[in-house]
Amino acid sequence: MRARVRGIFWDALELFLKKEAENIFSGVSERNLCGRLAIYLEEQAAKRKIRGYIADPEYNRMQNGRIKAILDDEYREIHICCDLILHSRGRLQPDNLIAIEMKKSTRPEDEKVKDRYRLRALTKSSFDGVWSFDGKTQPEYVCRYFWGYYIILDVNRQTCEVEVFAGGHHAGEQVFYF
Repeated sequence: MRARVRGIFWDALELFLKKEAENIFSGVSERNLCGRLAIYLEEQAAKRKIRGYIADPEYNRMQNGRIKAILDDEYREIHICCDLILHSRGRLQPDNLIAIEMKKSTRPEDEKVKDRYRLRALTKSSFDGVWSFDGKTQPEYVCRYFWGYYIILDVNRQTCEVEVFAGGHHAGEQVFYF
């Protein structure tokens, strides 16, 4: 399933860059762009018969309405809201498939560092090596996304740089022109 999920992202990104180039160049907000990318993610998931998953921009709720949180390296709880996720809203296992952060190249570097850190944390398989899942109880902290993608859009260079995160680590990067 991991390979199919990876294909969802890359095909959705290709469609996004092709169909939304005018939107990207117009300078609209990252939230708008993430909303547009969400459409292509859901289309690609359906195309691959991965059903029951929703692409949600700025989603910040876990089960029972609690705010999503992750643990930092010092095990402090940090409330999070990722730019865009593909998940089942807790209805299916695996629940968390893709986490995406998006920034324009002109944003401050400290914001980019925080986004990368968030993707590393979200793609960890567990916290402190402990993972309790009995088929009913959801984990206390959000993690276990198959893939994390950090998208940096540079309008001047007409590039889209994508950094890939998996297993809590940076796993590569690619640059596309649009």
